[in-house]
Amino acid sequence: MRINQATLDFIQQHRTDDVRRLALQGVKHPEVDITLALEQIAGWQKARTKLPSWAARDGIIYPSHLSMEQCSSEATAIYKARIAGKGRRFVDLTAGFGVDAAFIAEGFQQAVTIEQQEKLCAITSENYKVLGLDQVEVRCGNGVEYLHTMEYADLIFIDPARRDEHGGRTYGIADCTPNVLELREELLAKADRVMIKLSPMLDCRKAVEDLKAVCEVHIISVDNECKELLLILSNEAKPLQVFCVNDGQIFTFIPASTSSFSLPALPSSFQYLYVPNASIMKAGCFGELAERFQIVSLDKNSHLFVSDREVPDFPGRCFVIEKMTSMNKRELKEALTDIRQANIAVRNFPLSVAELRKRLKLQDGGDTYIFATTVAGKGHQLLICHK
Repeated sequence: MRINQATLDFIQQHRTDDVRRLALQGVKHPEVDITLALEQIAGWQKARTKLPSWAARDGIIYPSHLSMEQCSSEATAIYKARIAGKGRRFVDLTAGFGVDAAFIAEGFQQAVTIEQQEKLCAITSENYKVLGLDQVEVRCGNGVEYLHTMEYADLIFIDPARRDEHGGRTYGIADCTPNVLELREELLAKADRVMIKLSPMLDCRKAVEDLKAVCEVHIISVDNECKELLLILSNEAKPLQVFCVNDGQIFTFIPASTSSFSLPALPSSFQYLYVPNASIMKAGCFGELAERFQIVSLDKNSHLFVSDREVPDFPGRCFVIEKMTSMNKRELKEALTDIRQANIAVRNFPLSVAELRKRLKLQDGGDTYIFATTVAGKGHQLLICHK
């Protein structure tokens, strides 16, 4: 993909400018391919936060806005590369912009990426040269067709498209393209391991049930927002492990080990409140969490935990409980004295955040955190906390 010098100079000169404002200047620069320039500037601006190591390199070419939105972040790609490990041969059947493949391929002697869009293939080829990934072969074609004839690999990566023909989002495995349920046996016949990237909205338990050969589930969150669900399939029989990942912190458990655990009764007093991160919430491993950290759930469906001591390395947020109050008007008035603003969250509570904020007459923000929830034996309660 060639970019003329005038366009390159324009991109460099205006890379931090407002893209919408620049769009109005196209007539002033007839020698500049303004459409391409704006695409590159917008892509670089997105990459500064999403792919910082790529944004720091000269010569990286960026695709359309949609491809930049859909590609993995550097943080999640690095995690995939870590669990992919090292090997002889790696194949990505649905490469897209090639971010995941670029990071994973660093651990392999040979790599092949398959992508149907010619423009993305051209961009990826140029970028891999800039990144020094000489061991990667970029092919333009259909990943499923390539699967039928490919030689054996250590690892196959596949990220099924999660949009239908009308552009609407899909979340079920069978609704994605390609349908990995139909390809499962062939994928496992062509590789030691298969890594499947799926929507974080998917029901992971059902996915494991449907795919059967799953040995690892990785629920990946960034900044406490669930971003990806990764399933590892293997030809080797292994007990299923679940990895709840958030910004480098990992909580691991084996689902079968939690089946007989029951939550203990609430202690008579408690000082600390623990709020699990997004990956823990997605996994629903509340019994394992309570057992591991010796903390107690406020109520079966509240998914908030307490203890009378500070617990180090908890996978989530920790708060000191200053007060706990019911919704009784007199109690509320006394508990909220001198509080004018607060960060409010609701869990297993009949009011929404907006409804509760209106009733409490509190502004948003500040250092106070109020968790409205249900407490076993006490009903609806507000926990007034500080980090």
